[in-house]
Amino acid sequence: MCGRFALSKLPSELIEEFEIHTGKTLPILPADWNITPTRDIYIVRNESENKRDLAIASWGIIAPWSKDSDAAIKSQSQAINARSETVDQKPTFRSAFRSRRCLIPADGYYEWATEMGPYSPKQPFYISAAISAGKAQSLAFAGIWDRWIAPDGTVRDSAAIITRPAVEFLATVHSRMPTFLPRDRWDQWLDRSVQDVDEIRAMMELESPARGLKAVPVASLVNSIRNNGPELIAPIELGEPQTLF
Repeated sequence: MCGRFALSKLPSELIEEFEIHTGKTLPILPADWNITPTRDIYIVRNESENKRDLAIASWGIIAPWSKDSDAAIKSQSQAINARSETVDQKPTFRSAFRSRRCLIPADGYYEWATEMGPYSPKQPFYISAAISAGKAQSLAFAGIWDRWIAPDGTVRDSAAIITRPAVEFLATVHSRMPTFLPRDRWDQWLDRSVQDVDEIRAMMELESPARGLKAVPVASLVNSIRNNGPELIAPIELGEPQTLF
């Protein structure tokens, strides 16, 4: 699963990195090293003319049948992640998977070790892209988004991260990981005219899903939602025999 992630980049940086085509001005979300469910996040999606756009949505898909704001928030907290194995079948996700897909940018995400691996259970790790050419690239989570209209007419967009079974070294930390999409698949993933489930599923299949990633143990500061700041992603040393890789 993915229950916390970090993003510190400005909209202007994301617009350049994700090659956004529209010139819409967005509110600036504060840099956040401890993003929690229901919080506002940036997403990259295609608008009605299939032009790439940077937008804001809250993390966790609002169930389409929510009758009021309380029910909407409750449903969100239970739908921050959509399993790749069943995303096309679950009522909350299946419509969005076919026609409202997005990318969710992140500096990195956190995962807590389970008893299945070599590390102490609940030891937090920070997973991010390895630095290339002196610059850290954003991760691009495969995501879906939806739109809910409250009884008072308020429009609320929400999004979820698609997860998959963890592979390679990430599987030694946790059994799940986000589904990542490389740049050469962004156009097809965001294309709202592509609605064949088998074709969409094929986009999520990568030869090496963990390629270019690194994982480092971090302090338990991230466990509290009150803590925030770059110190949360600072690597720590683990005592023997719990050394990474």
